[in-house]
Amino acid sequence: MSDRTDSLDARSGSLTSPDFESESARVAAAIRDQILDGVRAPGSKLVERDLADELGVSRVPVRDALKVLVTEGLVTPRPRTWAVVREFTPADVADLNEVRSALEVLTFRLAANRRTRDGLSALRAVLDAELAAARSGDAALARRAAADFHEQVTMLAGNDLLHEIGGMLKSRIRWLLLQHEDIDGVAEEHQALYDAIAARDVAKVSALILAHMGNIRYLDDPTWRDDDPLLGGASEQVESAG
Repeated sequence: MSDRTDSLDARSGSLTSPDFESESARVAAAIRDQILDGVRAPGSKLVERDLADELGVSRVPVRDALKVLVTEGLVTPRPRTWAVVREFTPADVADLNEVRSALEVLTFRLAANRRTRDGLSALRAVLDAELAAARSGDAALARRAAADFHEQVTMLAGNDLLHEIGGMLKSRIRWLLLQHEDIDGVAEEHQALYDAIAARDVAKVSALILAHMGNIRYLDDPTWRDDDPLLGGASEQVESAG
């Protein structure tokens, strides 16, 4: 088997198209998924030679893939031919939460205003996948679908610049979204958000997304929600919107 002409399928590990550029992207996707799913723990080494052997490719696409993941904020570079999976500090998580709390309100409000029939159908499909995974107890699949839900809402928002900004932060925010434990609760809140978007109820969706972000705490410090200028009164806003 040639390690320079075959490509890696990111999900299954099978080798497919001979396109070199695609190979680098697929290697990046495979490593990205492993990081986001917790298969590769924070702080663990990413050695080019070992990754190339594991994925059945040459070291060149692995090197290119690691550069992409460094740019995305999931990998920390080290000298020579290895890197480590990024260890997010409490300060990193706080920064992500602050940025996300601002972006999500705008995103969901725009989605409620601008949603299309096709876009709503795509969001429904993602939500159904999340609900089914939550019911079956497949936590990993439910978390991935939950992150997909937020990304699909960004598509519904119909704002190219917002989509571009989201793309820059996509991997880090997706990592953040995959940290929650309450898969049933998150799925139920996503159902409520979907209903508000479908009804074009901008006021309700605004209150629901604030409460949603406040309910899923990603910091050890339980006062984070109360101190956040956007999330501090989220519960009261939900009650008034209802």
